[in-house]
Amino acid sequence: MLHGSAQRCRAVAQRFGAVPRTPAAARICCGRCAGKSGRQSLSSARARRSGDHQGGHRAHPDHHLRTRGDIQPYVAFAGALRDRGHDVTLAVPEGFRDLVAGVGVGMHPAGSRMLTMLQEIMPELSGPRDALRTLGVMREAMGELVEEQWAAARAAAPDLIVYHPKCLAGPHIAEALGVPGVLSIPLPFYTPTRAFPIPFAGGASLGGWGNRASYAFTRMATVMYGGMINDFRSRIGLGRIGRFADPLRNPDGTPVPVLYPYSRHVVPVPADFPPSAHVTGYWFLPPDPAWTPDDRLAGFLAAGEPPVYVGFGSMGFGKGADERRDAVLGALEANRLRGIVATGWGGLRAGDAPSDEVLVVDAVPHDWLFERVAAVVHHGGAGSTAAGLRAGRPSLICPFLGDQPFWGARVSAAGAGPAPLPAKRLAAGLAERVGDLVRDEEYRRRAAELGASIRAEDGTGAGCKVLESLVPA
Repeated sequence: MLHGSAQRCRAVAQRFGAVPRTPAAARICCGRCAGKSGRQSLSSARARRSGDHQGGHRAHPDHHLRTRGDIQPYVAFAGALRDRGHDVTLAVPEGFRDLVAGVGVGMHPAGSRMLTMLQEIMPELSGPRDALRTLGVMREAMGELVEEQWAAARAAAPDLIVYHPKCLAGPHIAEALGVPGVLSIPLPFYTPTRAFPIPFAGGASLGGWGNRASYAFTRMATVMYGGMINDFRSRIGLGRIGRFADPLRNPDGTPVPVLYPYSRHVVPVPADFPPSAHVTGYWFLPPDPAWTPDDRLAGFLAAGEPPVYVGFGSMGFGKGADERRDAVLGALEANRLRGIVATGWGGLRAGDAPSDEVLVVDAVPHDWLFERVAAVVHHGGAGSTAAGLRAGRPSLICPFLGDQPFWGARVSAAGAGPAPLPAKRLAAGLAERVGDLVRDEEYRRRAAELGASIRAEDGTGAGCKVLESLVPA
């Protein structure tokens, strides 16, 4: 454990990158490195670890992020580490500097190119097939991100690295620096279990054997990016790894610790999870005391019954956004409901509201807004799902892709909302499903109970204790 004013710890956490310092600090950072300088910096980093940094413990968490919802949990975690005395640097895109500054930790810009690409490309996509056509460009951005992570780690000289699996360099940097690496992702994506399949398989069980076998998919990163990973390992003085390397095993065969920042009340901890898998509870930022609604929003909320929130976040696929908007507005009108419709990056397009009963907004903090609505309808991103459940509001998930069907199934299984409605079926089914959402008293009761349970958890505190247990005093 880390304790006492004389002890110092740095944690670097990267969601595009990350790290802490001082008696339990985490510094989250990501940087740029290329060519021969990698090996020289590795030597100097090892020299600092061997003597120059007296009593110092540094942890480096790597995170690869798309949107504010991706980054925000790790900013919350960095702030919690700082509050426990750690010196934290967070490596995230430049556009999130203000968010990071709000928790009083340092920042190393990283992943800015990838975030810009996603913001520009996603609203123009018509669906997952279009997304596949961007893989070449994304691969270039991923290569740049790998170098940024290495530069961040060299600058931080961490004692521990926390990395999101999309931050491909994370475990390899930990190996090169000779420090513990901790994988972190806000969904149960990596640890095999008989209880449910890998979340990208949706919510339906494949049977105990099939569920557990589905987690072989987690080795796809080394299959897809094996050449890039091994080129990077060579540059930092490491040997090659196989294309099917186990992401949950260190080179010495020991298990990789995993932090899962979601609630056990939403996804119960499976009986076959190993001790190295830690379900901590969600990582929430405290509300921003400086944020206030504009007059339009404040006036709309005060003018009538609590509205239904509808928003699809960064699920752009803008070629169908007008149709989704019409389905949403039609569902609200059919059920005589007031609504707040968020446009996001293109999940819905802004347009004139058909009546005074609907307000169209660009973005509003979920932690503030969801407490003031009757129910929430969204795409099922991990962050949006967490915010809706924490607020104790019935939720309807309209999944587009990825892990979103899984979260929709979990919300329904918990009794906090109806069965998920796939985005492609919005036009035909949204009106009926929204009516069910707002009129079923059991959804309202169960959502309130679940919200109370989630609010009682200390997810960031649990995560901090895991990191502190990994770095010797």
